[in-house]
Amino acid sequence: MEKIAYQGWNNCIRLSNDLIELVITADVGPRVIRFGFIGGQNEFDEDFLGVTGGDKWRNYGGHRLWHAPEHPVRTYAPDNGPITVEAHDGFVRFIQPTEASTGIQKEMDIFAPAVGARVRVVHRLRNTNLWGVELSPWALSVMAAGGTAIIPLPLRGSHDGNLLPAGTLTLWPYTDLADPRWTWGTEYALLRQDPQAITPLKIGTGAHKGWIAYVRNGHLFVTYVTQQPGARYPDSGSVVECFTNTRMLEIETLGPLAVLAPGAEVEYVEEWALFDGVPTPTCDADVAAIAVLHSS
Repeated sequence: MEKIAYQGWNNCIRLSNDLIELVITADVGPRVIRFGFIGGQNEFDEDFLGVTGGDKWRNYGGHRLWHAPEHPVRTYAPDNGPITVEAHDGFVRFIQPTEASTGIQKEMDIFAPAVGARVRVVHRLRNTNLWGVELSPWALSVMAAGGTAIIPLPLRGSHDGNLLPAGTLTLWPYTDLADPRWTWGTEYALLRQDPQAITPLKIGTGAHKGWIAYVRNGHLFVTYVTQQPGARYPDSGSVVECFTNTRMLEIETLGPLAVLAPGAEVEYVEEWALFDGVPTPTCDADVAAIAVLHSS
């Protein structure tokens, strides 16, 4: 752990080992604004570099924490001011001041490994209101342009003995299933980020294999998430979601909906892994050939 200046922000925290590095902003956020191999590309998009202050929400890029369901007021609370950083044994905690518009306080604990390229992120929402608030933890990684998302589809089977649905796909009013950025397979949907495409796309589904992934320039970023059986999720039961526009592509995961009592908090965990030497898939067979997606 070291304090550094990064891209115009003077107060950032760098966590690293011999393989990977993360940079987390402390002047705004918290945002994990960089994640990548040492000396390599940033897997995350980054924007509004070095900018602070103001009452307008900005998509700085990187990885952030929201709470669902999405709403123009509760969701887009600005995170343009400084945060508190605490060093703990084995992790670093990043604490945002309580949101004035929602009464919710956000925290992220980042566990960076001594070796390897797997990171654990514990997201925490705390209700400081005098009343309960229904919410779902919502973690979003804003991926850099030019890659392809891999979205596992509901599990397949024969008609015999499978009379009930296996899962859902959630569509937004602007979701176009005929858009050429999609490739639809039997087990996976592929969604390409195209800087020339001007129309946004979004889709949601369950965590059917426990992960959602993004491939770009030979690097594979995987977010692992656990779906809780019987739990109620926002967005018609979505646990993983994917959004793209002309600039970037978001890998999103959500925790169960719950009514958070006054003073209570909820934790939500993602694990990330980064792999090198992975070709961009174009079909189900290509995804099946990526061995790390099918290992325990």
